[in-house]
Amino acid sequence: MNKILFRYLLSGFLKNILIVFLIFYSFGLILNLFEEIEFFKNLDTSIIIPLTLTALYVPSMFITLLPFIIFVSSMWFLLNLRNNKDLLILKIYGYSNFKIFSILALSSFLFGWLILLSINPITATMAKYYEKTKSEYSKDTDHLVSVTRNGLWIKETLDTGYRVISANKMRLNKVEKLLIFDLDNQNNLIKKITADHADISNNQWILRNVIINDFTKGINNQENITEYEILSNYNYDKITSLFKNFDTISFLDLILNYEKLREKGYSKSLLDQNLNSMLSLPFFLFIMTALASILTMNTLKKSNNFIFIVVGIITCVAIYYFKDLSMALGQTNRVSLPVAAWIPVIVVGLFSSIGILQINEK
Repeated sequence: MNKILFRYLLSGFLKNILIVFLIFYSFGLILNLFEEIEFFKNLDTSIIIPLTLTALYVPSMFITLLPFIIFVSSMWFLLNLRNNKDLLILKIYGYSNFKIFSILALSSFLFGWLILLSINPITATMAKYYEKTKSEYSKDTDHLVSVTRNGLWIKETLDTGYRVISANKMRLNKVEKLLIFDLDNQNNLIKKITADHADISNNQWILRNVIINDFTKGINNQENITEYEILSNYNYDKITSLFKNFDTISFLDLILNYEKLREKGYSKSLLDQNLNSMLSLPFFLFIMTALASILTMNTLKKSNNFIFIVVGIITCVAIYYFKDLSMALGQTNRVSLPVAAWIPVIVVGLFSSIGILQINEK
């Protein structure tokens, strides 16, 4: 009998998660599809492109929304148990509030790890393809920035033409092994600049150990300079801000390729923030299930679901903004970014632990 009841609880809970996920996914598809259609409306493309990009983009959003999906699923499932008198039957067969909560919360915890280890790499790959495809259709190609395994690449316009910049490494306001080509509007090479390294902390780049080949003064004209300055549209902060879409980096990438990502120029603090946010996800799912249990298992009486819907929405909004506040504290250096990722988990967890003890006594 215990195995039958356990399977009943687990299958019903997972079924509710699937239903809530499909509801959220449908809303996400509809809302994002309008945005993609607006982007492609003046381009010569079929409706297949916006539909495909929407289908690729929406799944990556649900890693962030997963705690709220679990919360809504848990509340819905527990309310159905209570209103159908199934909760009372479970108690008759020896299932206490704490035991029911433990089964659901541990399932949420393991589900979180399953998402991180198996689903997240897939959504990250989809997000990468989305970003790559979207960039190919972007009209703003006057200025391009790319960070690849071969280093940093920048194309920017000048009054006389355009400039192409490449560098082997970018780290802590500096780039190494810099190569710059200045070309005119007819794609004729005007100047070639090489440098050992450069300070790019602001838009006035300071190059060190520089060799300049000025082809307007002759093909063999070469000048060696210790220090040289160029004005760029980009600095270190602006470049790194363009690559804050961590949806394209999976949890396994962060674990296995952390140093490679640092070498590519990703900010250490942002990598640590994202890593800790992902590590905290299973614990957050556990706590959100606990919170749903506190709100719904405090009585066996049948109740109006509308009240719980309102309470659930208010709770989700409050936690969402609390997470934003925590991240804002981290970004303004009030606390470290890794700590900021764990603050909501710790605070909501402490509150939930008190509530779980209370419902276990009922």
